[in-house]
Amino acid sequence: MVSALALAFYLAKTTETEEVFVPVLNIKRSELPLRGDNVFFLQKSHIPESLLIFRDEIDLHALHQAGQLTLILVDHHVLPKSDSALEETVAEVLDHRPIEQRHCPPCHISVELVGSCATLVTERILQGAPEILDRQTAALLHGTIILDCVNMDLKVGKATPKDSRYVEKLEALFPDLPERNDIFDSLQKAKFDVSGLTTEQMLRKDQKTICRQGIKVAISAIYMDLEAFLQRSGLIADLHAFCQAHNCDVLVAMTIFFNTHNEPVRQLAIFCPHAALRMMICGVLECSHSPSLKLTPAPSTHPNLQAYLQGNTQVSRKKLLPLLQEALSAYSDSVKIPSGQPETEGVCREQADKDLDRAGSSLVPGLSQDEEEPPLPPTPMNSLVDECPLDQGLPKLSAEAIFEKCSQISLSQSTAASLSQK
Repeated sequence: MVSALALAFYLAKTTETEEVFVPVLNIKRSELPLRGDNVFFLQKSHIPESLLIFRDEIDLHALHQAGQLTLILVDHHVLPKSDSALEETVAEVLDHRPIEQRHCPPCHISVELVGSCATLVTERILQGAPEILDRQTAALLHGTIILDCVNMDLKVGKATPKDSRYVEKLEALFPDLPERNDIFDSLQKAKFDVSGLTTEQMLRKDQKTICRQGIKVAISAIYMDLEAFLQRSGLIADLHAFCQAHNCDVLVAMTIFFNTHNEPVRQLAIFCPHAALRMMICGVLECSHSPSLKLTPAPSTHPNLQAYLQGNTQVSRKKLLPLLQEALSAYSDSVKIPSGQPETEGVCREQADKDLDRAGSSLVPGLSQDEEEPPLPPTPMNSLVDECPLDQGLPKLSAEAIFEKCSQISLSQSTAASLSQK
């Protein structure tokens, strides 16, 4: 979110053409409340939510057909199937993850494996036009880098020398920026606050999806203790409903919280009504040595659910994905169904295959390019949205409204700058 806002701000300030640069947040507006750290940071930075433009409010395809669209992909580089026609409009990719060569648009690619994409945006601003950087934008970039890099903690190993260098540059330019510990703690608290969320919202808050051989697996980060999660009222019914609504065969929940020593604790829950598939996944995870999860079975009275304490807290969801892919491949190989005979395992492969064409979050076989390592902030779903944002009806944002919103943003920034000078 911050990378898109800051880069659009930079381009608008430094481009002498009549082009309009619009930061589009690639989620539905209705999903913003699920991202507590984003909501908190927007409010703290005095950016009204009404000024933001979300993916379900703008018809990019219509702009493309009218010859009025150029895209820059920020903090991701793979378009979902529903947006494949937009690939020819992508002029640049700015990302901090390894490129999936088969799926990255053929354009100028700016990729560096740093801890935060906001670091790369900060670098571009300070190298290209440092004079335009105001305190509001600096605070957004500063807080995002700190949160992405887990407060620049060397033990975690997320921050690179470049991340640290640009945090220091921002602090030197704006000495009144919040203390690192203060901004990290406040954003971390907002991110982990799941009070008031339903089980479905908690699962959807930070969800990724993989698919192989028509078997679809949802992997959700749950920001609470596993024991407390398993004690939620009506949990199994909620898990069944979630899998049915998202056409998932398996749901993997990785719970994440911090102990009294502020150390991350990870736990796993594998929910799957299909016994053979569940046993295959659990077996692969339990026997894995590269990496070793050091799993210890945890007590659970729920049917179709296996819970674990995870001894190796360095294994994030990103590192879990290859193991899940291995398990799905092993299961597919074990299910030998003669040609012309119906499947008997109960895995809804036909439905999952259909869902691949419908859901932007269903990936081609391979790893999720947009997977972040908890305990980092939830990644905007980007190319991994659960469905085409336009499925809910016609866009609500006209071209005139876009220009009006851009004018409001410029006015808001000018007012903020004047107030800070006073």
